[in-house]
Amino acid sequence: MVTNAFGQAVGDEVPGWEPRPWPEPVTITGRYVELRPLSSAQYADLHAATCGPDDGDLWTYRPIPRPTTLAELWMHLAAHLDDPALVTFALVPLEGERAGRATGLASYTRIEPGHGQVEVAGVLLGKALQRTRAATEAIHLLMAHAFDELGYRRFEWKCDSLNEPSRRAALRLGFVEEGRFRNHMVTQGRNRDTDWFSVTDAEWPAVRAAHQRWLDPANFDDAGVQRTSLAARR
Repeated sequence: MVTNAFGQAVGDEVPGWEPRPWPEPVTITGRYVELRPLSSAQYADLHAATCGPDDGDLWTYRPIPRPTTLAELWMHLAAHLDDPALVTFALVPLEGERAGRATGLASYTRIEPGHGQVEVAGVLLGKALQRTRAATEAIHLLMAHAFDELGYRRFEWKCDSLNEPSRRAALRLGFVEEGRFRNHMVTQGRNRDTDWFSVTDAEWPAVRAAHQRWLDPANFDDAGVQRTSLAARR
């Protein structure tokens, strides 16, 4: 335990700490997916991928219900571009039935350069992207960009406590569960308790290595089915 001159416990020093850069809307390319800065040119593809008659469940835990028209989605996404607190990316798979077309979304938010912390939020995966290696790689790329290129110290994931697929995804990806904020939000007129997860810079090297082992092409058969799970790789 570290104590100060007054005998009080204090945190460890962070040698040479300086505020980190604000994330820029850059293109980030992986093996299976490319993250492109969100633009209105992608709205039609996103509408087709996430707003069909059978896609209502994709919007249950989002701020708004499923947009039924391109105009409604346009207004929703335009607000992302107008919000200076968000850096939003379209997720464009490089393989599969929707290769080259925007099929999902994710944003950096709660960006605090002075403390080196950032959150991934608003993750929306069209059904063609769900449970694919491209979806896993998309989150990996966002984490790698924040930790390895921008030098952040903490990467957060939050979700509605009732959103079990999101909870499972966080744990699968190596996030540590930190707790629950009760009565945290009102979403679509309903109470939301929010579960918090994080990965720190000290944990990131092991998490990164597990992701890289899982994402290696040798871990998949010719049909793209995993040979070993990510949990096993960790």
